Order: sequence, then C-alpha cells, then structure tokens
Amino acid sequence: MKFSVPDMSCEHCKDAVEKAALGADPNAKVTVDLDAKTVEIVSGEKPGRFADAIKAGGYEATQVAG
Repeated sequence: MKFSVPDMSCEHCKDAVEKAALGADPNAKVTVDLDAKTVEIVSGEKPGRFADAIKAGGYEATQVAG
C-alpha cells in the first residue's frame, strides 16, 4: 500500500513517519520517499491502521495505491 504524506519536508519528518508506521506494525516493510512525499508499506494490516498511526504522529496520510 502507498500513502501520500504531503507535509514531509525533511529527514526528521521522514523518520517520524517511518516510526509511526512501524508502530502500527513492527514487522512491516516501510519505504519512505521524501522527494515524492510518499510512504510505501508492505504489511498484512489494514491501510486505515497506518493512516491513523501516521496522523497520530502529526502528518496527514492519504492512501494512493494498494
């Protein structure tokens, strides 16, 4: 699944989004693309769980694929 996270602008943001996603599923494979402002997550968990976790970390996340 892939999310757009438009408010990411620096390495701190990238780390915070990755940490939030891993908080939703510690076994997930999380790839953050700071330039594209996206995060791709491979997990068996539901997408809403990750969107909620990223939002709780202070960033809006909109699912854009998978």
